[in-house]
Amino acid sequence: MLRIDSVSQYYGDHHVLHEVDLAVPDGQLLCVVGPSGCGKSTLLRTIAGLLPARAGTVTVDGTPVTGVPERLAVVFQDYGRSLLPWLTVRDNVALPLRRQGLRRAERRDEAERILDRVGLLDAARRHPWQLSGGMQQRVAIARALVVRPALLLMDEPFGSLDAQAREDLEDLLLDVHRTDGTTIVFVTHDIDESVYVGDRVVVLSPGPGSRVALDLPVGLPPKRDQIATRGLPEFVALRAEVGRAVRAPGPE
Repeated sequence: MLRIDSVSQYYGDHHVLHEVDLAVPDGQLLCVVGPSGCGKSTLLRTIAGLLPARAGTVTVDGTPVTGVPERLAVVFQDYGRSLLPWLTVRDNVALPLRRQGLRRAERRDEAERILDRVGLLDAARRHPWQLSGGMQQRVAIARALVVRPALLLMDEPFGSLDAQAREDLEDLLLDVHRTDGTTIVFVTHDIDESVYVGDRVVVLSPGPGSRVALDLPVGLPPKRDQIATRGLPEFVALRAEVGRAVRAPGPE
């Protein structure tokens, strides 16, 4: 589904990523973690075609990424800026469907279907500023899902939420992934979260010139529970391995 071959990135003279290689199979939920400033978000923007690779290639379904790929959706951390405050929740979610040529009634029906799925149908006629942070991020996720993406990119989407809202949205993400089989690349700074939601965790080394320091399959049962799963010895061992990799010094 997604291949990243020897991708390097620079901001001016600053070396951000160095020859990153990754292959993400169709339907996998890949978590990317690493120390602050290691280039996690830069990698995501490169995959999305928003930032051309300075070296190497990104391909989706065998096609090189030279712009934003079709059937791609992105969920950002700053939901407050990504939602349009003058539109209702339903119209925010329906907005991407305009490109698909659907009639207004069809767009609204699709938006309400997704809002029902994320537990926000009752809020369809409200505006984003009338909702809590967790509810606003559900709206942002619904807007991404309404286009039925083949590839979903998520850039620390739960980082600014309280613990309860974060856990609720982690479980929503797992339900979406289990039901739809969407390929997901999920950037987070939270080690526990990466192990809890991921099929696989990739750790980037400290910069400059971050590389893949660890590529770890997560062999936990696919059906997960916030209490039971986090108490498993396997979870604790995986969390420790990822933690050691995140804290390891970078290449000289």
